[in-house]
Parts: sequence; structure tokens; C-alpha cells
Amino acid sequence: MSRIGKMPITIPAGVTISVSDDNVVTVKGKEGEMSQAVHPSIKLQISDGTIDMVIDEAEETAEAKQKQAYHGLYRSLINNMVVGVSQGYEKKMELVGVGYRVSNQGNLVEFSLGYTHSIFIQLPAEIKVETKSERNQNPLIILRSCDKQLLGQVCAKIRSFRKPEPYKGKGILFVGEQIRRKSGKSAGAK
Repeated sequence: MSRIGKMPITIPAGVTISVSDDNVVTVKGKEGEMSQAVHPSIKLQISDGTIDMVIDEAEETAEAKQKQAYHGLYRSLINNMVVGVSQGYEKKMELVGVGYRVSNQGNLVEFSLGYTHSIFIQLPAEIKVETKSERNQNPLIILRSCDKQLLGQVCAKIRSFRKPEPYKGKGILFVGEQIRRKSGKSAGAK
């Protein structure tokens, strides 16, 4: 059995979980509502504030290994949903570079990243965005959502506009991220 799949999920106060007949788990909380279809080989048992994931044990076959993989996967997905609707997720990114700017109007974000044109991206409605530009500070973009997977995809898309480079350290990075720096060309030895 999967070690991750065996761990029970505690349900915090204010979160309701329901499982439909076709194995779709719906989690509701103060931050939002999320749904996830679960493989039929995984059974959910909800009892006194915890959720347990149970798989039917079978002989050692490739199908049994796949069930164990699903066991850990769906436990992680449902746990991320519970944490997301109760607390939410937040990612902070900073723009490092001369003249790099970011601004937003609602969920439409505009980036100026040293290209000849500005880059616009329309974020999904599930993501709340906030931008900060203070004097003598790198511009910040703060993204919040209850969906961890969607938030990670959006952050990866934003980061792809100007990946951090190792020579000057310019680009879009997560706050607190360390970039391994390389030395440039050294003077030619004779």
C-alpha cells in the first residue's frame, strides 16, 4: 500500500465534503468549492472529522501496482483541495531587471519585460492577483487561489515570459529563490 495513501485527511471546521454515486468528491469551504473525480478502485470513508482512502487488495499484478499509485495520488489531490478551500494558496513572484514592470486591471495583467512590446495575460477567475511597485524595490506579483494545480500552472506560464538567467540574475523569480550565478567571460590568458 502507498504510505501517503494510508494517512488520513483531517477535515477542518467549516469544510464540507460529499461523495457522489459516480465517485466525484466535492469539497466546499470559505475559499471556494472544488470537485475531483476519483478512480473506481478507491473507496472513501468519511468518519468523525477524517477521510480514509481504501483500496481493494489484490494479488501482485501490474493492475495492483496501478491501484497503489492511484491511492497516493488521490489522497494528495483531495488533501490539496481541503487545504485550498480552508486556507488557500499564495505565490509571490518578483521581477528582477532594469525597467521591468507589472500592473493589473482585475485579472488582466500587463508585463513590461524589456521586449519591444508589452505582454498581456488574462488570468482565470479562480485566481486573485495583486501587483506592487514600490520605489527602490523589485515589482511584485502576488497570486492567490484555492486550486494548487491551477496556481502552479499560471506561475509557470508567467515565469516562462522571462526565465531567470545565471549571469546577471535577471528574470521573473519566486520571492526568496536563489539563482546559481555563473561568472562571465574571463580575460584571455596569454
